[in-house]
Amino acid sequence: MPRRLPTPPLLAALVLLALVLWLVLGDLQRFQNDAPDAGDATTPSLTRVEYQTLEATRYPPQRTVQGQLEALREVELRSRYSGRVTARPVAQGSAVEAGTVLLELSRDALEAQLERAEDQLELARSELAGASGLRQRNLISQPELLRLQSNVSVAAAELAELRQSLAETRPQAPFDGVLDRLYVELGDVVQIGDSYARLVDDRRLKATGWVAQRDVFDLRPGLDTRLRLLDGSSLAGELTHVASRADDASRAFYIEAEFDNPERRRLAGASATLTIALPEREVHALSPALLELDNEGQLRVKHLDSEDRVVSSPVELVAGQASVAYVTGLPDRVRLITLGGGFVAPGDTVIAMPADTDATPDGRETP
Repeated sequence: MPRRLPTPPLLAALVLLALVLWLVLGDLQRFQNDAPDAGDATTPSLTRVEYQTLEATRYPPQRTVQGQLEALREVELRSRYSGRVTARPVAQGSAVEAGTVLLELSRDALEAQLERAEDQLELARSELAGASGLRQRNLISQPELLRLQSNVSVAAAELAELRQSLAETRPQAPFDGVLDRLYVELGDVVQIGDSYARLVDDRRLKATGWVAQRDVFDLRPGLDTRLRLLDGSSLAGELTHVASRADDASRAFYIEAEFDNPERRRLAGASATLTIALPEREVHALSPALLELDNEGQLRVKHLDSEDRVVSSPVELVAGQASVAYVTGLPDRVRLITLGGGFVAPGDTVIAMPADTDATPDGRETP
């Protein structure tokens, strides 16, 4: 026969089972009838952020352009008469004034031809004067008088052409400058169109360059421009020209600036850096790390309104460096979120804590 459990252990097992059933089911009916106390729910906590109060300041933005220097006026002088070089009155590298004779060419028979043309013109005028009196008495026809007038015009044109040719045997400087190059020697024969010298006026310099299309909108003639040379020195001038049309290949815009060169330093042909001062703007200086980019590619900055709600405002980047960005588009006085901005969204109410007043624009303490 099977053995029976002793009575005390069986009784203890029954009591334990009854206790478990009471613990599980005893208060079920009360929980179904009585809702839990509302005070038992956990209240979500607000996110804590730090902010820094910024004031708008005046900032003069700049455009930096790599440019090429040229003399304000430079010309290749070409002969307008064929002849042999008989003299070089000016040495290469000399400063000359406008009207200075730079070269002398052989005149050959020009002077004799000029004298004959003067005589021909005087004869034609005398014949015309006599014919005019005869015409008044109807002794010659009107066509004959017109022919004589034509002879005067032809003789005058031939004389003027010879005088011009004679002047071209002594070519002159068209403006003040330096005879930078002289290509011919005594005895050389130059033909019409041959280059014989290069004249440079470097009392003023012209800097040329190209500006990307995204940077050209603020540029206009008259803006102050500084020219920084490779030796560290600089010249002051102004922007004189901004192209109205971009280059087809590069989509960049051509610009020119002019500078005084009172010392006549030899700078034409060198490269230099142009710094163009743009009109001042109201900006806020902040850390580039606080800038955000939305889905449309617009830069934004998070700040707080008067009720400690998060606001995300679009901004325009005026200028930037590695440690600071200058932006527009914010209120004149703004509480900029400097810490915790990545954990909040626009419209969220936060616990705003002021950052250290000695902090840098990104909210970090200065050393």
